[in-house]
Amino acid sequence: MRLFIYKNALNFMKFKWPALIFSTFLVLGSLVSLFTKGLNLGLDFTGGTVIEVQFEQQAELDKVRDALAAAGFADAQVQYFGSSQDVMIRIAPREGVQQKAIGEQILTVINTVAATPVTVNKVDVVGSAVGDELKEDGFLAILAALVGILIYVAARFEWRFSVGAVASLLHDVIITLGMFSVTGMEFDLTVLAAILALIGYSINDTIVVFDRIRETFRKMRDLSTDESVNEAITTTLSRTTMTSFTTALTLIVLFFMGGAMIHGFATALLFGIAIGTYSSIFIASALAVILGASREDLMPTVIEKEGADTPSI
Repeated sequence: MRLFIYKNALNFMKFKWPALIFSTFLVLGSLVSLFTKGLNLGLDFTGGTVIEVQFEQQAELDKVRDALAAAGFADAQVQYFGSSQDVMIRIAPREGVQQKAIGEQILTVINTVAATPVTVNKVDVVGSAVGDELKEDGFLAILAALVGILIYVAARFEWRFSVGAVASLLHDVIITLGMFSVTGMEFDLTVLAAILALIGYSINDTIVVFDRIRETFRKMRDLSTDESVNEAITTTLSRTTMTSFTTALTLIVLFFMGGAMIHGFATALLFGIAIGTYSSIFIASALAVILGASREDLMPTVIEKEGADTPSI
């Protein structure tokens, strides 16, 4: 199914330098925010106390939040967990106070709000050492994904395309992280999972475009490099648009109806899909062209058969 049918290819490469300049400003701005303001790390990374309780009737989260704020826990994160009777409370660590004592105080406050005593399902204490390990593992996971993609694209296409693909992925990851830094949204393990999913989604889009570029180079040999790239991106535009649109529809439903647990996950992927689609069209291919990618780089090597130059009798 093709949503967009054009007689002539759209001139995407006309905007490669403006797009690269714009992206450079976005990346630099994101890096400045990340190094100065940082990320609002969740309890998964900072440590703290997580308490899961069950009410006999539907829990009123506003009353629970107000009671906790009055008791000195204004930063408590209160949300439904599974049903309207199951509530999860997350408290950041307090200096000089044992996490076990914090858990007991929270339960006392909740029992003053509930009409009947609540049932404690779980009390977890996450240490700061565990959080530091998760941060390190998350960084290594992203790094391993980027290195693996670099090797794969270099083997399948050519090193210029490999650099373009990985640069566009770094572009997507840095700008998405920058968005979380600027807005102050909580960055937890679900958001980290979204970043890794974004890497896979974005490289899939880029590989589709690169495949079509290679086909165009081989079939339309009278076109220049820019014209071949424009033709390839134009022919994949319908596919890119439909894929992004249907994925975004699912994420919008998750964003509004999935609950607070996956709010950050849906936000990261929604923003990341928009950035990833943009980078697949304007950044990855443009960088490969600027680095000197040409038809000869992707043409199959002609292997001469033994004796082919021997004249026939």
